[in-house]
Amino acid sequence: MSTPEEARKGNAARDEAKAGNGSPKKGSADATLDPAGGGNLEKIRDILFGAQVHDFEKRFARLEERLLKETADARADTKKRFESLESFIKKEVESLADRLKAEQADRAESVKEIGRELRETAKALEKRLAAQDEQATKSQRELRQQILDQSKGLTDEIRSRNRETTTTLSRELTELRAEKTDRAALAGFLTDVAVRLTNDMKAPGKG
Repeated sequence: MSTPEEARKGNAARDEAKAGNGSPKKGSADATLDPAGGGNLEKIRDILFGAQVHDFEKRFARLEERLLKETADARADTKKRFESLESFIKKEVESLADRLKAEQADRAESVKEIGRELRETAKALEKRLAAQDEQATKSQRELRQQILDQSKGLTDEIRSRNRETTTTLSRELTELRAEKTDRAALAGFLTDVAVRLTNDMKAPGKG
């Protein structure tokens, strides 16, 4: 788009071209004879095209003012949007940071709780194992004592039975010896009887 000054110069050039085409020699002579011709020409131009030039100038001024206003509004709107975006991003970052902190705190608390539960479980397990170990030791002691008692009882019973058996055997041996003696005496007596009977039976035959 041409500026008002360029439009003014273009109009002046067209006016000069029109004046030259009509009577070049006369115009030249008038310009030579009348030094004030240039000022009159400017007045004529101003009369003929002044309103248009002023209108162009007003339009250009309004356009320039509009462009400046739109540029300023665009800058303000861009700045406002940028500030709004910056504020939104800042809030989101802060919210995310707070959320991360809260999650870290929750995780740390969960880890502490799990650690506490593990320690309590370990303690309970240690107590339970100690109790079971103690119970097993006690049971082993009781079992050993029972085995010892039973072994002692069996030993005593075996000894008692051995004594009883020995006594019985001794008595039976004594009885057997006595019976053997009686049998030997009976055998001798029977032998004597037999001899006597034999002698008696032989005596009648001789007579």
